Amino acid sequence: MTTVDAKGPSGTVQGAQVTARIALLLRLVGRAPGGAALSDIVRDSGLTRPTVHRLLTSLAAEGLLDHDPVRHTWHYGPEIFVMGVVAADRYPIEELARPSLRRLAEETGESAFLSIRRGAETVCLLREEGSFPIRSFVLHEGVRFPLGVASAGLAILAYLPEDEVTALLGGELAATWGPAHTAAGIRSNLELTRTTGYAVNPGLILEGSWGMGAAIFDRSGRPAWALSLTGIEPRFRPERQEFLGRLLLEEANRITQELQKPGPLAH
Repeated sequence: MTTVDAKGPSGTVQGAQVTARIALLLRLVGRAPGGAALSDIVRDSGLTRPTVHRLLTSLAAEGLLDHDPVRHTWHYGPEIFVMGVVAADRYPIEELARPSLRRLAEETGESAFLSIRRGAETVCLLREEGSFPIRSFVLHEGVRFPLGVASAGLAILAYLPEDEVTALLGGELAATWGPAHTAAGIRSNLELTRTTGYAVNPGLILEGSWGMGAAIFDRSGRPAWALSLTGIEPRFRPERQEFLGRLLLEEANRITQELQKPGPLAH
């Protein structure tokens, strides 16, 4: 187990730093459904190889991670599963969203997803495959995108207060996600989203892979989750977007209304 001396200001800083590093490594492992290689984790974390290896080994000793000795990849461990089950009782968004995802997938043939806002990112939580045989594989459980990138992030960002939007668009998303993700380009898409109620990602992450999303609001009226549909470009022609958008908005509104009822899920 990793331990730190939390006495005094320096110990507090060191403890916070270790916590932040552990959280970062757990997120990076979660981004790779097939397992994350040590070299990839080192590259994406910006930490040294010995530091990453030491922290991963400590997390594995606690049951938070598993190491595949054959493929040399890291995966979530059984303790993560237990934590997820416990958290699900307090935040039963999956229970509310699954019927909506099934209806969306059945009615459209596309893959349907639920994403949650976590700080400046969205994280994909759930997926329901549609019947159409050709699919987009940009989005899957555990994948994170910055707000403003992908349809779920656009749908959420469009309904945040302007000061938050400005702060979130202060980084250089275009350098990582392509020239369409300048602040001006994203703002243009946000305006369209506010007009129609749903967001459209016209293949901005991967050419030919389209997506549409609609925000789900918590009890305080803030966008906290989003439903989305993804597929190939011919399935998202302008004449079909209105149909897909209407279904997304209906299901997102259905979940939003359920969230207004008394219960444990407040945000």
